[in-house]
Amino acid sequence: MVHTSYYNSPIGQILLAAKNEALVGLWIENQKYFFSSIKDEEIKQENCPVLEQVKKWLNLYFTGEKPEISELKLAPVGSEFRQLVWEFLCNIPYGEVVSYGKIAKIIAEKYGRKHMSPQAIGGAVGHNAISIIIPCHRVVGSNGNLTGYAGGIDKKIWLLKHEGVDIKKFFVPNKSISFQTLEK
Repeated sequence: MVHTSYYNSPIGQILLAAKNEALVGLWIENQKYFFSSIKDEEIKQENCPVLEQVKKWLNLYFTGEKPEISELKLAPVGSEFRQLVWEFLCNIPYGEVVSYGKIAKIIAEKYGRKHMSPQAIGGAVGHNAISIIIPCHRVVGSNGNLTGYAGGIDKKIWLLKHEGVDIKKFFVPNKSISFQTLEK
């Protein structure tokens, strides 16, 4: 059984999901793969202690504080490879970014491989079911491309700006968002 509750944030409504006293999902409204990793029955529960703790964490984050990821018990569902990538994401400091390529090199070394595809990393990052808290928005293309955010590039830009990242050095290849968006 999965307990769910909604949280209203500056970037839209967020669905939170908890199971066995841990957070298993946090999806921004209209996010790709929304609720896809959850196979259990959903029960809406506004007063679930885990979800209340997550809401407090989000309140701190959205008011400009830097709450620690370790304050929350997280249990995202995914393969060993995805878990490894998500663990790496949790170590990207607030207000900093890392490229898919750099993560690929680090993970390849960990597996004892000469090479790993940045696209494989992108697949794992894109399937992160605990957005914002597991900070997949802090991953960018090695050439400065702001591609690959399941919650939407506009949300990624907002989150990076919120964390004080100078996004003028990045670009959006998709014409659906203008370059003026980056400069606001």
